[in-house]
Amino acid sequence: MLLVLAAVLFAAFVINVSIGSFGATPLLGNVGEMLLLFAISIAFTAAVLKREAKKRTGE
Repeated sequence: MLLVLAAVLFAAFVINVSIGSFGATPLLGNVGEMLLLFAISIAFTAAVLKREAKKRTGE
């Protein structure tokens, strides 16, 4: 679930950057992009830690 969330947030980031690179005004500014990348990194890190904990307990 957390990996799906990270993937969806990353897709939103890529779309926002693509919109900006084609010359249109991006939906998010610099601070919004930073917060989006922060949320992506938190979701991905939580997913990895959750998977490692599950692997360690043998489930």
